[in-house]
Amino acid sequence: MTILKTYARLWTDDLDRALPLLEQLTGEQPHLRLAFETVGLAAIGDFLVIAGPAEERAKYGHASATVVVEDLDALQATLVAAEATITTPVTDGPTGRFLYARHADGAGVEYVEWNPELVRRLIHL
Repeated sequence: MTILKTYARLWTDDLDRALPLLEQLTGEQPHLRLAFETVGLAAIGDFLVIAGPAEERAKYGHASATVVVEDLDALQATLVAAEATITTPVTDGPTGRFLYARHADGAGVEYVEWNPELVRRLIHL
């Protein structure tokens, strides 16, 4: 099980307003931008920006980071063996598959397995 990328989560009311500063700070343009359910998402550098009304963002606030892994099934087995609790089971999403877990120490993390096209485009440049 390999970690491919880790994102710090940033929360904002307005994605278009948040991105210019992040573009300046990272020297990059967003490499992902999409809508997911009721929020907008943008990945830029090592940040995942989650935008929308506070009550909608709160649905995702239980995770402190988003971690992209090579093999979500192997990751889940590792988490379970380490007594983590899977709080959202493996679910299909716009970039591949994901799950949410609470580690035995209480840390909450979103784990994502990107589809092969995204891995080729963003990891194996």
